[in-house]
Amino acid sequence: MTTTEAKNIPTVSVSYARNGSSTKSNAFGMRPMQERVYEKRGEQYLILKSPPASGKSRALMFVALDKLEHQGIKQAIVVVPERSIGASFNDEPLTKFGFWADWHVEPKWNLCNAPGSNDNGGKVKAVGKFLESTDKILVCTHATFRFAVNEFGVEKFDDRLIAVDEFHHVAANEGNILGTYLGQLIDRNRVHIFAMTGSYFRGDAGAILDPLDESKFETVTYTYYEQLNGYEFLKQLDIGYYFYSAPYSEKILSVLDPTLKTIVHIPNVNSRESTRDKMKEVEHILGEMGKWQGIDPATGFQLVRIPSGKVLRIADLVEDDPAKRDRVVSALKDPAQKFNRDHVDIIIALGMAKEGFDWIWCEHALTVGYRSSLTEIVQIIGRVTRDAEGKTRARFTNLIAEPDATQGLVSEAVNDTLKAIAASLLMEQVLAPRWEFRPKNPENQPTPGYEYGEGGYDGGRCNVGVNEQTGAIQVEIKGLTLPTSKEATRICQEDLNEVIAAFVQDKTAIEHGLFDEDLVPEEITQMRMGKIVKDKYPSLDAEDQEAIRQHAIAALNFTQKAKQASVSGGDEPKANTALITGVRQFAMHVRELDIDLIDRINPFGEAYAILAKTMSGESLRQVHAAISAKKTALTPEEAIELAKRASRFKKEHNRFPSLTSQDPWERKMAEGAAAFVRFKDEGRYV
Repeated sequence: MTTTEAKNIPTVSVSYARNGSSTKSNAFGMRPMQERVYEKRGEQYLILKSPPASGKSRALMFVALDKLEHQGIKQAIVVVPERSIGASFNDEPLTKFGFWADWHVEPKWNLCNAPGSNDNGGKVKAVGKFLESTDKILVCTHATFRFAVNEFGVEKFDDRLIAVDEFHHVAANEGNILGTYLGQLIDRNRVHIFAMTGSYFRGDAGAILDPLDESKFETVTYTYYEQLNGYEFLKQLDIGYYFYSAPYSEKILSVLDPTLKTIVHIPNVNSRESTRDKMKEVEHILGEMGKWQGIDPATGFQLVRIPSGKVLRIADLVEDDPAKRDRVVSALKDPAQKFNRDHVDIIIALGMAKEGFDWIWCEHALTVGYRSSLTEIVQIIGRVTRDAEGKTRARFTNLIAEPDATQGLVSEAVNDTLKAIAASLLMEQVLAPRWEFRPKNPENQPTPGYEYGEGGYDGGRCNVGVNEQTGAIQVEIKGLTLPTSKEATRICQEDLNEVIAAFVQDKTAIEHGLFDEDLVPEEITQMRMGKIVKDKYPSLDAEDQEAIRQHAIAALNFTQKAKQASVSGGDEPKANTALITGVRQFAMHVRELDIDLIDRINPFGEAYAILAKTMSGESLRQVHAAISAKKTALTPEEAIELAKRASRFKKEHNRFPSLTSQDPWERKMAEGAAAFVRFKDEGRYV
């Protein structure tokens, strides 16, 4: 097999202004995100969506203390997914920074520090004793909380605050016990719930909450854009995936820069990328970097001298020996070394160093092989987005094996490629400013706080406005449908990334969008996205479903077109303006910015252009062939949807769509209408 160099797909590169706002505190010691949450402290049910390292744990402390002191709440129970994350809720002297109370957890009630496994009967008994006590705060794991609810019943938790950290671990399906218990607590309506997550979408998981329960929650969203734009030091975040052939351990140095503080996640031993011997993989990576010098006796770190002469300190978390691994873990957690940049240089891990892992100096997260969970990818990226002095750039790299027919695993490789592209598209949405779309009407007026570019607001065209304080981008679109219900409005404002996550992971959408040469974009922007929205929100009426579809496609396509426009001008735009400049260029270069135009844009077109430049020609042909072989004829369900759109076309144009039209979408609707009649005559709709 011919080996090739790893190939870079520079999918996302975002620059930020570094205005320092997200790290500045008010008179109560609250950062802007925490202040925003505190303003909602009276809500019974609250969800906070905010990036890693943005201060979610302290936001909870402020709210919990207010509920305990002023809202009649007896006790606060903080629930975390694993014991190590419990440290995020250790004592904090909040009065030192201006707040009116300190956060204090009695040592015996921080069950994450107690010995034994999560289902240890002693921990469940401890929860019971706490509930009978007059103490105010307990910290435990998700597992301990589940066992406690099972033991004591939901009634025992009346008049208490349940704060669930890393809320994306919860699901509404019956197999998720924590989700079931939370649903029962909400039905009883005697608790307050504060949910926190650093993931902006569930995507690869089921719904976190039942839609009816979710509608009861007030959502506070603090975007990656707001967080990173307000940092003091970090100004650029790059996300990319690299293709390689040959064993990854032989090619890893083409993307691993030993001078950068890096976390390397090697593949699961059962994955396609793994050699099935994780220990030898680590040894090989160490050997590729330089000459092994031994082990530091104090920390257990591996010492490797690289060609420049520097000795790297490398933490091996893949080590199977518990004693050796625990020594390394303890060294990494040493609070005295938190701000010591030279304490460790590289961390090699398999299942560790992800969620809740705090290493502020990390500049590069290098992940080998696709991760099955998009949420996991967000968590890994969160390891590099901490702000630290001297750290101006952060990177996430996904190293992926190219499809190789000789391996007999082309289908699996194709799936990994598509998933990596989906993750990249979704991360672009997460990192972009908040979109605010509104219909273009003659009576529209400029919105206070928005800047509309040179010449200001122009009532004769579709305007693009920017709110410098919030980072929101407002776009006027002709023909845009607005949501009418409260739930649909909430989705359009807070949960579009949920919809986009489902769309970019939909195999039909991404396969056709990338590789179908005969694709009519409306087949995926209208039909496929429309189906996804209907399946996701079946209780909403057709008008609200269409409003959500339009808003989601607009957000996805504007991000893609803005990226394309911003990088095609040659000169590198100033930090924090590239995407905004791209949006304005796109809006100015079209005659009418209407929803039909947006629906005619293939949201995967830019991703294919990058893929075609970087994947080897042979591999690209294999992917193309594998997907083309799966083309299917029009289904009865698709024919119904096309017939409905043909009927709508007739109302708007006073004629039926024509099979001989020059417009491919009109021809597609005509084909669908004809197929619908044929299927109906055949009795397919009985």
